[in-house]
Amino acid sequence: MLDMLEMLTIGFVIGMTGAIVPGPMLFATIDGSLKTGWKAGPEVVVGHASLELAICILVILGITAVSDSILMTISLFGGIILVVFGMLTIRNAGLSESSVKSYSPVKVNNFSAGFITSAANPYFWIWWLAAGSALVLRGLEISLLAAIMFIVGHWLADIGYFTAVSASFSKGKKLMSTKTYERVLVSCGLFLIIFGMWFIAGIVI
Repeated sequence: MLDMLEMLTIGFVIGMTGAIVPGPMLFATIDGSLKTGWKAGPEVVVGHASLELAICILVILGITAVSDSILMTISLFGGIILVVFGMLTIRNAGLSESSVKSYSPVKVNNFSAGFITSAANPYFWIWWLAAGSALVLRGLEISLLAAIMFIVGHWLADIGYFTAVSASFSKGKKLMSTKTYERVLVSCGLFLIIFGMWFIAGIVI
């Protein structure tokens, strides 16, 4: 029982330290929360977690080897996807100029945003194929349930943090002027573009 609680705690603490570091998923959450409300956080996390679940299954099955060339490909295409995602965010921000105060939520697939920003982030893959897989395997040494507890703890941290973020921004939207609302969305788009260019530059340079 103590081993189960230990793995749950380790998963939660590690998950929280990763969640609070600003990244593409954070800005996708902010963008989604301003458009669809507090549910954006949990929905983004579900998209993110679906990819993590697939990786964890591969780890459990012993399929975790990824070559440097594959990681470089992920960085290149991931960077391009984030740049496009950021440009679309900025373009949509322009629509808020005349409609924020009478805003009705536009349907945005936050699940896809969580999946895409995770899949497009090479550091996500590097972490899971190195430290993450090692921790899952450590749990498996105890039992399959211990490995599951680690994953659950990790997800609890993600859903707790990103729900808090989306709830804060969805409430704050009511206090924002049209210009402020637009600037926040443009900032999210710019950060996504910067992350994408950073990943691409790591391959080219």
